[in-house]
Amino acid sequence: MFEAVNLRSTAVALLFAVFVGVTRYLLRKTATRNSPPFPPGPPQLPIVGNALGIDSAAPWITYKQWGNTYGDIIYSRLFNQDIIVINSEKIAKDLLEKRSTNYSDRPFIITIEMFGWTFNSAFLRYGHKWRQHRRLFHEQLRPVAALSYRPLHMQKTHQLLIDILEAPKAFAHHLQAMTASTIMSIIYGYEIEHWNDPLVAVIEEAAARGFEVVTPEASAVLGAWPLLLHLPSWFPGAGFKRRARKCYKITNEMIERPFLHTKKLMDSNSAPTCMVTNLLNRIKGEDNYDELEKVIKSVASTSVIAASETTTSTLLIFVLAMVLYPHVQVRAQAEIDSFIGKERLPTFDDRHSLPYVEAVVRETLRWQPVGPLGATVVANAWAMSRNEAKYPNPSEFIPERFFTAEGKLNDDKVNYAFGFGRRICVGQNLADAAVWAAVVSILAVFKLIKAKDDQGIEIDIEPQ
Repeated sequence: MFEAVNLRSTAVALLFAVFVGVTRYLLRKTATRNSPPFPPGPPQLPIVGNALGIDSAAPWITYKQWGNTYGDIIYSRLFNQDIIVINSEKIAKDLLEKRSTNYSDRPFIITIEMFGWTFNSAFLRYGHKWRQHRRLFHEQLRPVAALSYRPLHMQKTHQLLIDILEAPKAFAHHLQAMTASTIMSIIYGYEIEHWNDPLVAVIEEAAARGFEVVTPEASAVLGAWPLLLHLPSWFPGAGFKRRARKCYKITNEMIERPFLHTKKLMDSNSAPTCMVTNLLNRIKGEDNYDELEKVIKSVASTSVIAASETTTSTLLIFVLAMVLYPHVQVRAQAEIDSFIGKERLPTFDDRHSLPYVEAVVRETLRWQPVGPLGATVVANAWAMSRNEAKYPNPSEFIPERFFTAEGKLNDDKVNYAFGFGRRICVGQNLADAAVWAAVVSILAVFKLIKAKDDQGIEIDIEPQ
């Protein structure tokens, strides 16, 4: 009897969801007739809009293809969510930077709360809470403050060189460990275990589970029919509820465990100086201490989850480029050998004297952008990086594109890789330093080549 009632309730919920969807579609059609016109875009189907024509795992590629047909600003709709896509860097700067007040908010994404990602500063609506987060980020990660972390960057990079020398086949793990170790030291004063660190494992799992569902494209169905949230988790197609519970649990663990670790060290007066200790010491005695502590906790976990994924991915892209374009590697190494020699490793003081290495870093950011999209008014960094008028042969890795005719670096620093306006990545100075230190150090010490099989034949690479 209980099962029959459960099924009947579910059927009623589904029918009601369909009714609501059709009603929304009819209301939208009526409202659209009286609204200013949207930019051009691909044809839409009733109710679902463009949802069936887009790959939710890689929407930036679809948006670029649509842009080739409909222009630099295109309109699409995923069920009941309007999305304006900007494929032009110039237009993105004109709108998102010069009129940043109009474009600083974030859309409501229905999966954010149920998957436990309300902590993340990137998804906060524009307002008091977001400004609190941004203020703390700026205080700890602004350019002047980022300079103090340079010795740590080099220390972690030199350990990376040793790790690669001892186990070159595990290079991907070493890059990830270097990135995680650096950011965990900066934020929590935590030194990771090189292999199988429990906190790093938690961060990796939380990131992998969260990034799959917290984009407008991935949450479009639930956003259009929120009544689906009331389906029992055993119902066919409601597996998202089971995934949400797992993600919520692991995300909460990611937020709490490293923060409590640092607080315990502070209680025993053995905590190293780091972002969390600096901020907690600053708010001592404040009337709203508990509220501020939650903000610090969120800012800390946002920093770690953002840096650990993006920096590692950028360095993996660099390695791939060096293997596929060996002539670039040869030229960069010749520059390093010419200026620095082989008696010492590069330092940050050498950066301005190594323009080709700088161009390699810029081309790494352009060639395969790690963060290809922005928010509901979407800045499509992928399309910007594929602008053939600015970047001829955009699919090729060509650092020389960042030099003027006189052989000097140009002004294109690929800033769109870090976003725009008031939502630009606040950790870009840390990321830039981490990537440069790793790139120049690896080039100074190693030659990156294709792996070989048992017969000594090179194994072809299929870039993905």
